Amino acid sequence: MAGNISARNKGMTNKILDIKSAIETSKKLKEEGKTIVLAGGCFDILHIGHIKFLKEAKTKGDILFIMLESDETITKLKGKDRPINLHQHRAEILAALQTVDNVIMMPKFEKDEEYDELIKNLKPDTIAATKGDPFREHKERQAKLINAKLVEVIETVSNQSTTKLFKLLSEEFI
Repeated sequence: MAGNISARNKGMTNKILDIKSAIETSKKLKEEGKTIVLAGGCFDILHIGHIKFLKEAKTKGDILFIMLESDETITKLKGKDRPINLHQHRAEILAALQTVDNVIMMPKFEKDEEYDELIKNLKPDTIAATKGDPFREHKERQAKLINAKLVEVIETVSNQSTTKLFKLLSEEFI
């Protein structure tokens, strides 16, 4: 029984890639004729909005890659008390989901050009976003760079957000 658990965990961690491995994997999959969907985010405390987004994004192609933001990037975007879960832990949680095929461990990028370069190398067919995504213009520009589609897969689930949950929990325990 322990061997089976170990094998399952190994399969999960095989889905977690650095940038170089992600580019190589994407290239191989494209050569096999697979369509690639790319989504990105923090995914700090996984909630139903994330699950619905990932599930719907997966329907837009064969393979779903997630660009998982670094702890440093999240701290810069969300504040000094974030993230709640470490980068590796967030990656393992996402990798455990059946809908997620690959998780890219993002370094701390400082410039849009760094993201653009990664997108050019991954060459996804589709970039997934939520309706009302604050980074929509950025994603739209990236999609145009590589002739990919930008698809808004779901409405933002307004009552579900890690930031909102964090605030509620912080107020409760202060």
